Amino acid sequence: MIIRRDHLKQLNILEWYGPEEAMVSSLAFHSQQVKENTAFFCIRGENFDGHAYIEDALNSGASMIIGSAPLLLKQWQGKAPSVIFVVLEEVRSAMAVAAKVFYNHADQELKTIGVTGTNGKTTVAAYVRSLLTLLGMRTGSIGTTGIWTSRGKLEYKKSTPTTPESIDLHRIFCDLRNEADEAAVMEVSSIALDQCRVEGIVFDVAIHTNFSEEHLEYHHTLEHYKACKLRLFRQADHTVVNVDDEGMSKDLLEMDGKHRLTYSITGAEADIHASELERMQEGSRFRLSFQEMSETVTVPVYGSYNVANVLSAIAAAIHLGYEFPAILRVLPLLEGPEGRFQVIPIEDGPTIILDYAHTPVALDRLLEEVKNLEHRRLIVMIAGIGIRDFSKMPKMAATIDGRADEIVVTVDHPGYHDPAAIVDQVMTGFSNPEAVHIHRTNTREAGVRKSLSLAESGDIVLLTSGCINNAQIVRGEEIPHSDEAIIEEFYASVLR
Repeated sequence: MIIRRDHLKQLNILEWYGPEEAMVSSLAFHSQQVKENTAFFCIRGENFDGHAYIEDALNSGASMIIGSAPLLLKQWQGKAPSVIFVVLEEVRSAMAVAAKVFYNHADQELKTIGVTGTNGKTTVAAYVRSLLTLLGMRTGSIGTTGIWTSRGKLEYKKSTPTTPESIDLHRIFCDLRNEADEAAVMEVSSIALDQCRVEGIVFDVAIHTNFSEEHLEYHHTLEHYKACKLRLFRQADHTVVNVDDEGMSKDLLEMDGKHRLTYSITGAEADIHASELERMQEGSRFRLSFQEMSETVTVPVYGSYNVANVLSAIAAAIHLGYEFPAILRVLPLLEGPEGRFQVIPIEDGPTIILDYAHTPVALDRLLEEVKNLEHRRLIVMIAGIGIRDFSKMPKMAATIDGRADEIVVTVDHPGYHDPAAIVDQVMTGFSNPEAVHIHRTNTREAGVRKSLSLAESGDIVLLTSGCINNAQIVRGEEIPHSDEAIIEEFYASVLR
């Protein structure tokens, strides 16, 4: 398409150097993605600055460079007079607007559901995708476990672990629309909100799961973390609030509640609530109530926290016009996400559970549920995540301390850090880090293998933490990784 200055009039353009118009056939924020006639956005990140890659972008055929360094861009325009150089104060915001326009407002052709919270985003997104599709609204999802259409997973190289950058996000909306999906549910992280990745999107529904300390390596204060999450609800037509959450529900309830539904599993006053919860082999049975209607249901999910997640998905479906009786009929067919209370039974061996709980609160809830399952010994692997807040690492150790027969400490996504230093940081949270039942490993693969080697028939092996995108992030590179493949190979070698 031809881009002229008047096409970008909604942006706060500080300077425009070069021709009045340019042919733009693609958008990119990474110089390696630039090809002929690409508009290249110079994004300043934690480890890299896109302005340093302007020459690479020009050599690859960029027709437009958008950045925030006026003197630098003016210098480059003198060297490349046929290229447009645009100076803006907020490049990420401009990128979101440009992506929305470039992909023909595909988000507006879908029902959009945004999910935010410290824990539960991935699970809720999966439940919403499954529930709406079962009800007849074909729904895709975007988040930690990848990009899914209503019919299956798409092969997609994501730009970030949770919420894609705006260019990728709007391309995904376009892809979902082209797959004939009618809705998209997505995890919306606090960092994504702060970095304008979802700017300009008016969500049909915004869902709140819970709020506790997380991502302080980025936000630095809990107040900034919360303020970023609250932004989602200001750009949504309908909201869903967990009134059991003490961290953020009060803030949300003080906002305009004209199109709001609340949920609870504790008996608190709410529009939707669950009571009389029973744990069963096939999932959870509980009494589900909405307005004057009440019914006992069995849903294939485990843990009271996952029952709460189901309630949030039900609220989203009601907001989108579905009747309570129709929802009741399909709940027994609900499907959850990969890597969330994923049970892998081993014949004549232990029961292995994958659950990528990576915060102290999530780990605590998970342990409470796992301990209710019949088992001989409990073996738990926890990890320090190198790309997250170092101050959280000892809290993971303190959460598991004294609650498992064997504990394996390992590393997820070391990033640019020394794995041994990450393990050292986790170990400071144990009351007795020298205890013989606490084992150190420096890679996730080694941690999984150590956990399996400790297990015997009748044991439960619980593998936790944040393995995402089927990879480990090491010094900026994504190294392929699969817990399932390691488990399969381990027991294949044992049986040989």
